[in-house]
Amino acid sequence: MAAMTTGNSSRAEANRRRILDVALAELLRDPDASMNHIARAAGVVRRTVYGHFPSREALISTLVDEAVAVLAAAHEGEGEGGGDPAEELARSVLAVWRIADRYRLLVALAQRTVTMQGIRERLTPVREDTIRLLQRGLDEGTFASPLPAPALAYVHEQIVFALMEAVNDGLLSTREAGRSAAVTALTAAGVPATLATALVTKVSESGASDASDASDASDASDASDASD
Repeated sequence: MAAMTTGNSSRAEANRRRILDVALAELLRDPDASMNHIARAAGVVRRTVYGHFPSREALISTLVDEAVAVLAAAHEGEGEGGGDPAEELARSVLAVWRIADRYRLLVALAQRTVTMQGIRERLTPVREDTIRLLQRGLDEGTFASPLPAPALAYVHEQIVFALMEAVNDGLLSTREAGRSAAVTALTAAGVPATLATALVTKVSESGASDASDASDASDASDASDASD
């Protein structure tokens, strides 16, 4: 009996995961995708979708929770290391943007159902880390702003949201959006535009180089495994 219960639970969790994965893909493709459409795309009946998510709003809210968790993980991965605050801020924005870009249409959709206040509440851990970084930059004189760090963190947050909307509306290319977000965040914190642009270029190129090195190492490892 216990084995049967475990099996049913595993199938239910697998169905839930599949519904979420398919819903994300379908909503990014068509923000107006209905629950019926998502059920068909997931290969389940509508009752199964509603069994996990009582409404479309509940489904979107769960997707937003997952998106925020991924964003927080990306932000934490570029966590404060005691180095130059401007460089750390640039790295943080670029890391977050790589994830945020995937979810930008979802965030725009979520604003209709979750509300910006709900999204802000979910982003509290990320914002608290940003406040600490901004405060250190202000204390060290790297940043210069008439705003206290908590208020500046809100500006920083809204820059990312605003540029996501700009990309959604076709005003900014996806390719340039990440760098633009990082440069704008730095200038908002009082870093001169020329210095901010140079710093973001340096960090971006460093990140691309690291990614290339990791890819080369992976390819070499694969080739070694194949020869074995």
